[in-house]
Amino acid sequence: MEGRMPKFAPILILLALSGFVLLILNITSMEIQSSIHSAFKTPEVLLSVELNHTYCARLGREPTAEEAREESDLLNSISWPGPLVPGLPLRLSSDPAQSYFVIRGPAEQQEGGQLVVDVYMLNFMGQPKKHGGDFLVARLHSPDLGAGVVGQVHDHQNGNYTVLFPLLWAGVVQVELTMVHPSEAVVVLKRLREEQPDRVFFKSVFRSGFLSETTVCNLCLPHKEQPLCNFTDLQTGEPWYCYKPKMLGCDTRINHSKGGYKKNLLTKNETQFFQSGVNIKVPIHSSGMDNVTVLPAEKGVTKMKSNNFTPAGYYYHDSWRPLSGTVMRQFNDSSAITQCLKGKIIYMFGDSTVRQWFEYLNAFVPELKEINLHSPKNVGPYMAVDSGHSILLSYRCHGPPIRFTSVSSPEMHYVANELDRIRGGSDTVVLVGVWSHFSTFPVEVYIRRLRHIRRAVVRLLNREPATLVVIRTANLQKLDPESSLFNSDWFSQQQDVVLRTMFRGVNVQMLDAWEMTLAHHHPHLLHPPPTIIKNMVDLILSYVCPVRKKREAPSKRLKRDP
Repeated sequence: MEGRMPKFAPILILLALSGFVLLILNITSMEIQSSIHSAFKTPEVLLSVELNHTYCARLGREPTAEEAREESDLLNSISWPGPLVPGLPLRLSSDPAQSYFVIRGPAEQQEGGQLVVDVYMLNFMGQPKKHGGDFLVARLHSPDLGAGVVGQVHDHQNGNYTVLFPLLWAGVVQVELTMVHPSEAVVVLKRLREEQPDRVFFKSVFRSGFLSETTVCNLCLPHKEQPLCNFTDLQTGEPWYCYKPKMLGCDTRINHSKGGYKKNLLTKNETQFFQSGVNIKVPIHSSGMDNVTVLPAEKGVTKMKSNNFTPAGYYYHDSWRPLSGTVMRQFNDSSAITQCLKGKIIYMFGDSTVRQWFEYLNAFVPELKEINLHSPKNVGPYMAVDSGHSILLSYRCHGPPIRFTSVSSPEMHYVANELDRIRGGSDTVVLVGVWSHFSTFPVEVYIRRLRHIRRAVVRLLNREPATLVVIRTANLQKLDPESSLFNSDWFSQQQDVVLRTMFRGVNVQMLDAWEMTLAHHHPHLLHPPPTIIKNMVDLILSYVCPVRKKREAPSKRLKRDP
């Protein structure tokens, strides 16, 4: 009995072979069908040359002559001075510990005036620097008053700098100066931005039935003689590519997610310029006094001189006070927010720093009820409704590149396309913040994305001029040797200049997150703490529900009265 074959064994073997043949036929059929779909929907492309930063920047539709001129002007506006000789050793680079600043003028100064500070950069050998390009940020603050304002840094390109601060309140004010990066590090950051645009990589899952494949995706993919799936947006022309799966077609993509960060980006010499506590966000101290006493101005005389540096605003008692003419209201009670937003539709588009506003309002206003859209945590889209007061609040992330954990492919929407779907009107508020996820790419990529958003904003305002549009700028964040290579404040500062310039003259309100994070005493974080978020939301609501000021005499319009 032992050597005999079971009675039903041949039948079982035949069924197994039949199943295997059917499986192979199914896979082959599915590949052919997917290839046919791909030919009509998402064509495969094969790049014939190695991608470089110029090609990465030029992916997508060719700019018009006017757009090319604007792009050239924008790039010139953010050109950065630096060492004439690249590859300097650490000992010849900027040392914030030995560098110092000196306050000009007397120990007592007048409210409404301007404080001038001279900065002298030295290298690690204690010698004066001979070139500029260090990335410095500055603020003037009074801790006891919860007051703070940013300073304007002027680079003389010889190792010396001048910082200007407006004197907006009376009391003891203290100068705080920080070297974010030495000029030698900025040279490295510029190289990475141009030569390594794919240093953050992305991935997508392709799935059909029980088959699943994951491939690498990006705006710029290094050439590997491998077919690509072309997911370029049909409306905006924004490019996006994934390597084609081996077994599946391009139309089987189900999601998008952050893949990771490339390692070993720096040479041994370059790593010296990125050391925590040595040359990343290190304070520069005064060689003498670091504070002055600001005396109250005489009644009716407190005004800013026309040639003085005028910031977007300042903090006083931890409350933001804009200098643009907008009266800042305090929305400390949820009922005040409800009354302000009554009958309004609020659209929020952008990255997680915009999502913070949705989370704040949704948590603070009990009448707002979030609708469960079964969206992944911290990704969205999100929606909250107050049906009793006809309030609709929504948030949606921007299209790729975006470093979220996982975004469903159908939810990958570009901001410009979303804006084109909005009717607009006096009951509509649009909040946009797009910056953080573009820091690793050439600036041309960011310019192109903003150009599409700007066009859509202009179209929206042409349809309904009463629509309120608020654009959020970049903000500072915590940095270490690794994060500096991907999210440096220097990248954000460059984007910030481009953003402000491109929306100049467009009827939008600019929310200056850069100054609101730099002027505050809280440590810099990618996601600002609740105190700053509250001030941002209060400012937005002040735009939505402005205070109608009484007409005043011209001599009093510039009066600053903390």
